[in-house]
Parts: sequence; C-alpha cells; structure tokens
Amino acid sequence: MISYLEFEKPVAQLEERIAELRSAAEGDEVDITKELKRLEKKSADLLSSTYASLTPWQKTQVARHPQRPHFRDFVEHAFEDFVPLGGDRYYGDDDAILGGFARLNGRKVVLIGHEKGHDTESRLKHNFGMGKPEGYRKAIRLMDLAGRFALPVVTLVDTSGAFPGVEAEERGQAEAIARSTEACLALPVPMVATIVGEGGSGGAVALASAERVLMLEHAVYSVISPEGCASILWRTAEKAPDAAEAMRVTAKQLKRLGVIDRIVAEPVGGAHRDHEKAAKSLAAAIHEELSKLDGLSIDKLRRQREERFLQIGAS
Repeated sequence: MISYLEFEKPVAQLEERIAELRSAAEGDEVDITKELKRLEKKSADLLSSTYASLTPWQKTQVARHPQRPHFRDFVEHAFEDFVPLGGDRYYGDDDAILGGFARLNGRKVVLIGHEKGHDTESRLKHNFGMGKPEGYRKAIRLMDLAGRFALPVVTLVDTSGAFPGVEAEERGQAEAIARSTEACLALPVPMVATIVGEGGSGGAVALASAERVLMLEHAVYSVISPEGCASILWRTAEKAPDAAEAMRVTAKQLKRLGVIDRIVAEPVGGAHRDHEKAAKSLAAAIHEELSKLDGLSIDKLRRQREERFLQIGAS
C-alpha cells in the first residue's frame, strides 16, 4: 500500500476509484474493462505529468518518503554477496552507517552507506540514518581496507545530517566527519558516490567526496535542510518551500552547478513505487562509471577528486 504525499492527492483519488470499480466488478457480469483501462491510463498520465514538474520542496518530500528504498533495499536488488563488517575499532558499531564487501555485476567493491530504516523499530535502531563518530570511523576503516585490497569504493548517501547529540560531540563528531572526508579524497582506488535520498550537510559530504558523484532523480543534496535554512533566515520553518527553491537542492540544479556528475532516472512516480527497478537502474549507472575509471593511476584519481571539489562554486 503506497503512502500518498499531499501533492499526489488527485492521483490517489483516481487510484481509489479504480480499486472501487475492480471490487464492484467481482462476480458481476458487466464488462468494465474499457472503463478501467481509461482510468488507469489517466492515472498513469497524471502521475507522470505530476512528477515531471515537481518543485524543489516537493522533491524534498519525495526524497523523505517513508517507503523510499534505503541501503538494505539497494543491497538486496543491486548487489550480490554482501558481507557486512562492523565496528570502528575505537568505540563501537553504528547502525546508521553500514558497510562491507559486495559484488556489483560481478565486480568486487567495498560498499558503504546510510540506513534509515522503514518502521519505528528499525528507524530507532538505525538512528534515522544520522551517523555518529563511530559510524564515520567505521567508514574510514572500510576505505582503508579498500585501498589495501585494491577494491573500488561505492557509497550510498541518505542522511539528513550527522547526529547532533551531545554524546556524538563528546566522541569527536566534527573530527570524525573531517577524517572521513579526507579518507575519501586520499583513496588510492576509484570511488563512486550516489545521493539516493537526502544528502544533508557534512554528514553526507563525508561519504560523497568521490571523483564521480551520482544522484537519483528525486533525491536532494544541500548544506542544511530547508526547514533549518528557513528557521535561520526567516525565523520560521513554514518558509521551508521558499528555502528549498533558493538553495538549489534538486539533481537538475546541482548538475547544472557542477556539484554532481550524473542524474540516475527513477521509476515514474519515484523510487518508492518500484524498489527493484530503481536499484537496477542505479547499479547500471554505477557500473558504467566505475568502468570509466578503470586503469587510472592513483595520482590521476586523487587529482580528479581534488579538482572537481575545488571547482565547485568557482564560476
């Protein structure tokens, strides 16, 4: 059962009408096939046109959709032989940031990403995808392993930001984020990062400082949430839609600005409507980008990363 967003109400009403017709036709001799096809086409066309003209704030809502695929969903549908590795060897493990060895179309990779969870219990377990210092230090450890075994790194970014709690600050949150960003930039192997949902602040950059940064079509990427920006500028979160517009958070806007390199198409109506199709599309894009990086020297890889990030905002 799909949860409909506020701007999807017209689609929801059509889908409800279709369901009612199907239910009423059960055991009835009246042929409603033609009417059902008409309504289904109308619903599909409406969904397509709606998602073709989403505002930045509406895309933010899609990126946060409760049924949007997260790290474990992509592992299930896009990767094989995933072997999770836990712990930072300093303090403990962090379920907000997961990682380990995997295969992508037969290619061995080190896979790291944020996991938000799908229900109350799992969201609490994964801390809503907000990584703690031990999570970023785990990512650093996995990147070190990737360098030792000459395996490319793939990251799936989906966080509103790093965890801002007192205990995280006490354990060196800012330092851990900086070290993780540094580890990305210093990697001696190819790295492809993808913003699959929310890409929020330094908590996202710490896993996205790659030479290739991809972004799902309806994901968002920003230095602060629209609500946070609105609270600072206008002293009210109600201005979040205006903030989202001004912040240039969408894939198309960020591609134009050079912040990301490639937009990966989602199924019509968003990735939450078809996890498998979205994952397969993402897998193909990542595999293609990794293939382009094959054979590049360590110096070339590092120089590409450095240059692409120094050029952001330069023009």
